[in-house]
Amino acid sequence: MTSIRPPAVAGTFYSGSSEQLSADVAGYLAAAEVGTTVPKAIIVPHAGFIYSGSTAARAYVLLKPAAATIRRVILLGPCHRVPLSGLALSSAEAFSTPLGNVAIDGEAAEAIANLPQVQVFDDTHAQEHSLEVQLPFLQAVLEDFKVLPLVVGDANPDMVAEILDILWGGPETLIVISSDLSHFLDYERAKKLDASTNRAIESLDPTAIGDDQACGRNPVKGLLALARRRSLKVETLGLCNSGDTAGTKDRVVGYGAWAFFEGDENEADDFEVKTRALLNEHGEILLSLAHDSINHGLAAGTPAAVNLADFPTAITAPGACFVTLKKNGQLRGCIGSAQTYRPLVADVAENAFASAFRDHRFPPLTVDELVGLDLSISVLSPSSPMSITSEEDLLKQLRPHIDGLIIEDQGMRALFLPSVWSQLPQPQQFLGHLKAKAGMASDHWSPTFKAWRFIAAEIFA
Repeated sequence: MTSIRPPAVAGTFYSGSSEQLSADVAGYLAAAEVGTTVPKAIIVPHAGFIYSGSTAARAYVLLKPAAATIRRVILLGPCHRVPLSGLALSSAEAFSTPLGNVAIDGEAAEAIANLPQVQVFDDTHAQEHSLEVQLPFLQAVLEDFKVLPLVVGDANPDMVAEILDILWGGPETLIVISSDLSHFLDYERAKKLDASTNRAIESLDPTAIGDDQACGRNPVKGLLALARRRSLKVETLGLCNSGDTAGTKDRVVGYGAWAFFEGDENEADDFEVKTRALLNEHGEILLSLAHDSINHGLAAGTPAAVNLADFPTAITAPGACFVTLKKNGQLRGCIGSAQTYRPLVADVAENAFASAFRDHRFPPLTVDELVGLDLSISVLSPSSPMSITSEEDLLKQLRPHIDGLIIEDQGMRALFLPSVWSQLPQPQQFLGHLKAKAGMASDHWSPTFKAWRFIAAEIFA
């Protein structure tokens, strides 16, 4: 006999009539703007439909072109009723709404069931609305899909991100994060606080979201942490509060909708062309800045200060780089940023200083070593996660002399720039030495092994 979790808020948060509910959802979707690109993940509100349905529809309408493609929805929402530590699965085989039953994805549940932050806890699901109110929209826009509903309690971003990473999948998998924003402030104060939350989400910055900014902050922060690592792009689709829809303006609740997109296949080529042009035009400035920062470190013990107004705008835009030092052809220091999080000129100055004085493999650089010191700067593209099933699969996918590689497993992590291929030209050599750098054994492999690749444009002094 199938175990079904019945609707808990039908008739309150949304209509209990299947005909009326279907008409309501269709109306919200019809009023929303249809897009051409399908998101990998969305953040949507979970209040009563008269308050937040129009905002949620702005995200859900984007799924229509993939109605037959999306077969699995990973749905995370905060705990409102029964507290819990970590994240909770349901033992039910389906969740029900007035529009019918939605089957639970048992395979997805099994894939994460043994994680320490995951438990089966039906009590927290029984009356939880944050997940339930998303189902009618999913039923309206998708064709044949299963859902994995997870209530998120006391869980840090890494706990959430680990689960999302395991279940990431391909175009068949959609991630939905359910969260409202500020609660019960007056209209103007709510707008200011929600604008701050919006900036944090657009910046993929989980640290900038405080406890009072979103009831679903824990799943939101987990998605943001993973979105930054996977170099997703985010678009704000809507931002309002209950004072804009069906409530008064003295005590409001904030709502927002965001879509997260993966990069397209042409982005790597586009990056290389644009970055090579950037370095051709401004590379000498960056190399001079790197040398200046090392000289400043020798004199004052700190990197050179960077005034963005002193540099062309093209190199004050955000960028990630590695600065490599060599002496007599031998490595003398190499430090950098795997992800973009500050202006490129600032990244160059800081990483040049760190390569000279903070690379733990070498003693701090001395004045006597400046003569004959070679310096290069590699500007990195965003990293892309690799879908791999085995070490052999990873080796087959690697592109010698093109790919930089990041590997991670069981708390061990390391990166090689594409330039390392000149010393280690065979994929097996390349990966083996990178494992050693990460502290892994040469034969290390596990189901949780992860890899990301990137490309880089390099300039030499």
